Amino acid sequence: MTDHRVAFLVFDGVKMLDVSGPAEVFAEANTFGAQYALCYASPSGEPVRTSIGTRLAVDSPAAELGDIGTLVVAGGDLLVTEPIPGSLTDAVRQLRPRANRLVSICTGSFILAAASVLSGRRVTTHWRHAQLLARAYPDIRVEPDSLFIEDGDVITSAGISAGIDLALSLVEHDYGADLARDVARHLVMFMQRPGGQSQFSAPLKVRVPRSPTLRVITDLVAAQPALKHSTDSLADLAGVSPRHLTRLFTAEFGTTPIKFVETVRLDHAKALLDSGHSVAETAQAAGFGSAETLRRTFVARFGVPPGHYRARFATTHPGPRSQEDLAI
Repeated sequence: MTDHRVAFLVFDGVKMLDVSGPAEVFAEANTFGAQYALCYASPSGEPVRTSIGTRLAVDSPAAELGDIGTLVVAGGDLLVTEPIPGSLTDAVRQLRPRANRLVSICTGSFILAAASVLSGRRVTTHWRHAQLLARAYPDIRVEPDSLFIEDGDVITSAGISAGIDLALSLVEHDYGADLARDVARHLVMFMQRPGGQSQFSAPLKVRVPRSPTLRVITDLVAAQPALKHSTDSLADLAGVSPRHLTRLFTAEFGTTPIKFVETVRLDHAKALLDSGHSVAETAQAAGFGSAETLRRTFVARFGVPPGHYRARFATTHPGPRSQEDLAI
């Protein structure tokens, strides 16, 4: 039974959905024959105040938990603006040897990182805080575009609702696809989100580069992504060689000039699709030239065609979409 004992580590300010979402998935799985035993612990053993103001009772202090199958470390807004409390990192270090697998939801990854249990691992977190996590802990490989990442017995998830996707994945691992599918149907959720492992972020805000040379280029690309940007044309604009420009981009952004342009164009395309533009209009305005080129690039980056993204994210009210858009 220990294998299916799931313990949630909670604290004042914990994001309620980081706890209730995954917990609901495990509890629902029990109605279909799973045998999860859920418990909740805080470092002190005292109830905590959640992000929505409710008090959440706990079963025990973290130190008094016995062996557990899964330790779930939830996130909270203060984890990215204030130092991680030592009580939380101590709790993770105490519980780590007692857990078969370690899970973080959203910014819970910052607690795991502060507890030094993510070193050398591939991880993800909420897209908004991925760069901060990567800068603060350079020994961690942060992949900001994933819904969740499993690296050995440590699993990290993206922002908030992605914890529900992760919990369903754990149910499938523990009890098989048929039971997980029953849970997904009953909770009216996707067995696998459209887009596979990609989390869709809000429009990119291009970070201001330190190099004045790059500032000229990034400002132009961000303002006019539809221009015919190439490494040579951008190098001419900056007054440097294409090779030197590539070195500057690699040092500043960890990517090539052309990949940077592609990222800006994709982000611009998402913003256009979000506002209701057709795929064809978006392809032209974002600099892809044709809907087919946009489709190939969009699928390669996000795992879903732009027409499907538009249908899913442009509005919360399902409505008629052109067959042409849905096809691409």
